Amino acid sequence: MKETPEIHVEELKKDPEFLANIQRLETECKEEESIAKGYQLLDAQLIIEAPEDEINEIFTFIVNTAFDRLAEKLTTSQTFDMNDAEDLATARAIYEHGIQRYSENDKKGAKEIFLVLNYTIDHAELKDAMMVHAAAVMAGKSFEDFIENLVDVEGVDEHDPLAFFIQTFTQPTDILLTMFAKEVKQAKEELKVLDESKEK
Repeated sequence: MKETPEIHVEELKKDPEFLANIQRLETECKEEESIAKGYQLLDAQLIIEAPEDEINEIFTFIVNTAFDRLAEKLTTSQTFDMNDAEDLATARAIYEHGIQRYSENDKKGAKEIFLVLNYTIDHAELKDAMMVHAAAVMAGKSFEDFIENLVDVEGVDEHDPLAFFIQTFTQPTDILLTMFAKEVKQAKEELKVLDESKEK
């Protein structure tokens, strides 16, 4: 069995090529306002254990840019194309923010984010998965309860580019949506508001 070479953090910190790459990513990420490159930069900074303020700065850039894009999509009635790297990274940033809100027990904030993602993501399975998230929040489930009892952690395919989104559950998605029928109905009512503002 071939062993994977261990990443030597100290060596990377001094590796001119790696550091030059980080510099290049930093410049491109800001110039192009690219969230996808922001994530690459974040990964690289985490590997070399960059100072916390630098990591926070990238994180803030990712979240702020993602929400600006989301506002733009809603205003222009566009959706996130999950085959587009930039759209995928944007949706991922919004989703991770929603999960963070949920884990901090900000149920209203989490629900709104999951509903907006359900509305703006152009991908049937993910749309349904976001509805399951929103319905679980609306049913009053705690984040711990959601992760422990509804999510199938084993079913995650790490090679799937959409693996950042929880979409494997302990029950088939359609069964969960039936179980949460009351919440789903309410969620759809709330989403009508977005449709109505689109028609104006």
